[in-house]
Amino acid sequence: MNISQRLDRLPATRTLWKILFLTGIGWLFDAMDQGVVAGIMAAIGKEWNLVPTQLGLIGSVGAIGMAIGAAVSGMAADKWGRRGVILFTLVMYGVFSGISGLATSFTMLLIFRFFTGLGLGGELPVASTLVSEFSPAKNRGRMVVLLESFWAWGWIIASLIAVLLIPQFGWRVAFFVGAIPALYSAYLRKAVPESPRYLEQKGRINEADDIVAKMEREAGLAPLKDVETNNFQENNNRTGLLELWSAAYRRRTLVLWILWLGINFGYYGFVLWIPSLMVGKGFVLVKSLEFTLIMSLSQLPGYYSAAYLIEKIGRKAVLVIYLSGTAVAAYLFGQSASPTEILIFGSLLYFFSLGAWGGVYAYTPEMYPTRTRASGAGWAAAVGRIGAIAAPFVVGWIYQSYGKAAGYTYVFGMLTAVFAIVALVVLTLGIETKGKSLNEINEL
Repeated sequence: MNISQRLDRLPATRTLWKILFLTGIGWLFDAMDQGVVAGIMAAIGKEWNLVPTQLGLIGSVGAIGMAIGAAVSGMAADKWGRRGVILFTLVMYGVFSGISGLATSFTMLLIFRFFTGLGLGGELPVASTLVSEFSPAKNRGRMVVLLESFWAWGWIIASLIAVLLIPQFGWRVAFFVGAIPALYSAYLRKAVPESPRYLEQKGRINEADDIVAKMEREAGLAPLKDVETNNFQENNNRTGLLELWSAAYRRRTLVLWILWLGINFGYYGFVLWIPSLMVGKGFVLVKSLEFTLIMSLSQLPGYYSAAYLIEKIGRKAVLVIYLSGTAVAAYLFGQSASPTEILIFGSLLYFFSLGAWGGVYAYTPEMYPTRTRASGAGWAAAVGRIGAIAAPFVVGWIYQSYGKAAGYTYVFGMLTAVFAIVALVVLTLGIETKGKSLNEINEL
């Protein structure tokens, strides 16, 4: 019985929960950074007299860094390991997030946000790959969605920072808080082990065996020695981007890239702009940030419901249902006029979109073999960031071109179409992976 088979026979052990929690805290910090950007856009726009297209660049330049970081870190993680890449990117993100608060000009802020994006974009796909590879087949999807749920807590904390600190102390203090992850990474270095599946694939069987044997003892099972020591030999000269578009994985890569591109465009099209859009509709900044905080709370049931359903009805069904729900919510939010309608439809928008994000992160690492899994997740995330780069700017252009009233409706009409198209692609071209081992999926 090889390493992968031994992992798949286990329940969720103490080691797995520890890895989930520790990487989840890093994920929480990542979300804090993105949420802080949404909170400061309205404030910094007033202080520096920026037009909507300039505000959009703050989100776009960070997404450019995230795209490059995701592609590079994915390939690095397949070559040098998941753990080291997570630690390096977390330090990079924390340092540049903190010094963004020292920016004295718009150009300087854009430069700092680019490097923050490099670290942030590099960590996310590798962290989800690590948790996916530690998880047994029967609850692998649920564990990755739970990892993604830390994003909601980070966004809620960011919303609290926006409500409590920005109006009183200014936008810079929100960035200073983002330096904390650089310190947290020192603890992670000792606490998070390397992926046993990665170690197995690289031929480091004894190291993998030590980790899995510990997990077996935690589960009350007798440790089994890996008798298939040649399991790590995956004879394929194609690696990285080339293999992702080979005949075996071409369809999967196409679905993932469309999925990531669409959900990034749709999500960052609304989430970075909601506070500013509500100010444009007549809300004062403080009230706009308070509404955003209330809507952000609905992310939690969105994630947890997706975590429950993903092992019950499957990845495809969860993605299609939650993407379709996001499309409907986006349309209704675009038509809303009263504060009550904005809160209800905005909460639904956060609920469905974040549930869909949980499905995306669970689904992506399952599509590829261990030798190229992080590269596959990294490249999908990198392509997705093209949507995140374009969305803030496109939304700003529409808003500026059509005016505050009409632009608001046009923006959410466009986002409705994007989410609906992505749902249709997953429905027609996606494969189901529920309950299958990672090895089985790659034999489909």
